[in-house]
Amino acid sequence: MSETLDVALIGGGVMSATLGTFLQQLQPDWKIAVFERLGDVAQESSNAWNNAGTGHAALCELNYMPQAADGSVDPAKAVSINEQFQLSRQFWSSLIDQGILDEPSTFINATPHMTFVRGEKDVSYLRRRYESLKQQPLFSTIQFSDDSRVINQWAPLLMDKRLKADEPFAATRVEAGTDVDFGSLTRQLFDGMAARGADILTGREVRNLKKLADGTWRIDYRHSVGRAPARVNARFVFVGAGGWAIKLLQKSGIPEIKGYGVFPIGGQWLKTSNPDVVAKHRAKVYSQASVGAPPMSVPHLDTRVVDGETSLLFGPFATFSPKFLKTGSRWDIVAQVRPSNLFSMLKVGATNLDLVKYLVSELLKTHKGKMKSLQAFMPTADAKDWELLNAGQRAQVMVGGKLQFGTEVVSAGDGSIAGLLGASPGASTAVAIMLNLLKTCFPDRIAGWQPKLTELIPTYGETLNDKPELARATLARTAGDLSISV
Repeated sequence: MSETLDVALIGGGVMSATLGTFLQQLQPDWKIAVFERLGDVAQESSNAWNNAGTGHAALCELNYMPQAADGSVDPAKAVSINEQFQLSRQFWSSLIDQGILDEPSTFINATPHMTFVRGEKDVSYLRRRYESLKQQPLFSTIQFSDDSRVINQWAPLLMDKRLKADEPFAATRVEAGTDVDFGSLTRQLFDGMAARGADILTGREVRNLKKLADGTWRIDYRHSVGRAPARVNARFVFVGAGGWAIKLLQKSGIPEIKGYGVFPIGGQWLKTSNPDVVAKHRAKVYSQASVGAPPMSVPHLDTRVVDGETSLLFGPFATFSPKFLKTGSRWDIVAQVRPSNLFSMLKVGATNLDLVKYLVSELLKTHKGKMKSLQAFMPTADAKDWELLNAGQRAQVMVGGKLQFGTEVVSAGDGSIAGLLGASPGASTAVAIMLNLLKTCFPDRIAGWQPKLTELIPTYGETLNDKPELARATLARTAGDLSISV
């Protein structure tokens, strides 16, 4: 590859696929190449079995609305997450119209989103959360019940053989939730890019990044087979390499990455494909996280549709590995250490003892213990129906002595390179994240791109929750385009 690329995307996940698709729509004349170290795209965090796969819209995720010291609950973050997911829905709808994405059911399916809690304290909290959210136009269809008969209609597996006298319980439900197969979505986006001239280079591991005097970036990479070294220059680089993003951004030498570190957390799922069990549950049901548990470890019982097959997942159960990726190196956690981030990382360890305690308890949990956790959700769960799967690795951001659980874009001052760190809500809000990246890294072009962006996302630049009529119309339109519930 002798010519200078306009754009180099490092990592074959949904973030690179989303950004690459945007740039092809906005600048069809640009030369774009994707570098993925594995033999295919969507094999790490974007793989359907490596992530929760929820259309994260804050419909059921309690960690987006924590209870304040005075008992109040603020819907602002939940509304923000939902607004971002609406951008994803609109973008996907436009790509379906163009034929870039296939039939909606190949990557998105209607799946009600529920929250289920037990105990007086959590029931009281859930009721207050419901009262707050139902006033928001984007959440106006939310339902609440503490009646076992109603909850049994919503999700029979939650109530079968559960005695109401044992403890109070309650649930919320939003019919218009979705399940998203981000593996399928990612592959379709990359196929669309390739059809429009992008080079999707698998089996290419980027080893180094260097800024040259002419302002371009030299990318040194090697082939997985034969390990032959090669290099190419690019005017803009995006590092969407999951946990490895920090390693490559550190090698780039940009000062903006100083102070950052990441902490890897793995996961496991219990999965069943028993048709008799699967047929009794059509929902994603989230509950409260254990004390000290990271948000990504909130227990949930999910309907999943992957490659046309419906199954149920329960978990995740946290695991620990020093690797930043499932296929990473055991030296990852050590290799990231720099003088600029050492103090911050040590402080995180000293001030997150609850997390350490939680991880230790999870590592000690036997298969029987994991089934017991499932049976707290689903009293009739039978161990013979459930198998254990290893999920993907998540690299949680550490900066300023604090452990962060969101996603964060780190970009050079001149906008010539950017990378994504963090884990959640991640894929579901990839469109919003990439729109913000376009503004940051291409400030001189964004105004000229606005007409096309508005064509792709009709409410681009607007919010929906403060415009009830626009919210209803947008939800109805994308629901029709994506063949999902309103």
